[in-house]
Amino acid sequence: MGDNGQSPTVRLRRLGHEMRRLREAAGKSIHETSAELEWSTSKISRLENGLTKRPDVQNIRILCAAYGVTDPEKVENLVKLARDARRRAWWTKYQDVFTGNYVGLEAEASSISTFELALIPGLLQTADYMREVVRAFLVTDPQEIERRIEARLRRQALLSRANPPEYRAVIDESALLRRMGAPEVHRGQLRKLLEMGQLPHVTIQVLPFSAGLNSGLGGSFVILDFPESGDRSVVYQETATDSLYLEEQHQIDRYGLIFQQICASALSADASRRYVSELLDKL
Repeated sequence: MGDNGQSPTVRLRRLGHEMRRLREAAGKSIHETSAELEWSTSKISRLENGLTKRPDVQNIRILCAAYGVTDPEKVENLVKLARDARRRAWWTKYQDVFTGNYVGLEAEASSISTFELALIPGLLQTADYMREVVRAFLVTDPQEIERRIEARLRRQALLSRANPPEYRAVIDESALLRRMGAPEVHRGQLRKLLEMGQLPHVTIQVLPFSAGLNSGLGGSFVILDFPESGDRSVVYQETATDSLYLEEQHQIDRYGLIFQQICASALSADASRRYVSELLDKL
């Protein structure tokens, strides 16, 4: 992690947004800038989309000059952002486990809202439950299984750090009732939910079957908000083969409304704790 706990992934995203804003303020298209600098359009596009893993600070200076940015302080702030974005974060050690940018974005979020339809959310899983999930996704090598668990447990430190994000999880009842391996695995996971729900920055709600048809049936998703930094929110959805990041404002607004409706249909945090506790007693 870099200064103030900011992740390289978010710095790259922030740098890209700022370089796009400067280009548009200068009234230039990517193609015009490409022709002027004799760069490929993909080079500029990748930078603006936060996909350039190690941005060249000299290229930032060249772009600033091309966009008519003459304020030395402004230029140096962008150069510093580019330098900081080159730093390695802890999760780069687990690039075989974590694909895409999600973990970096999650690490910087001030607020995380998640709805899970089939599984316990990753940040709330026990190691035993993780092991069952990894095996269910057809990973059989014991060393690979343990490496994935190690990475996921490292990721969970997010909720116990000094300045944790506000975390709100709504879990469909089916995820709580589904068999989770041996009975002790199931019981241990339910105890973990009760334990995590005691944290002041964590809110856990259960969406019961009695809620009937609801907007959450479209699938699981996570909303990452960045109010402290002013960055645009991100909606994240994961499938068995791909990851989807939604950043357009109408998409963010739509999922924000869906999450509000799901929360309203779910049991309150107190009632959810009672539900999980009663389920644990039955087991």
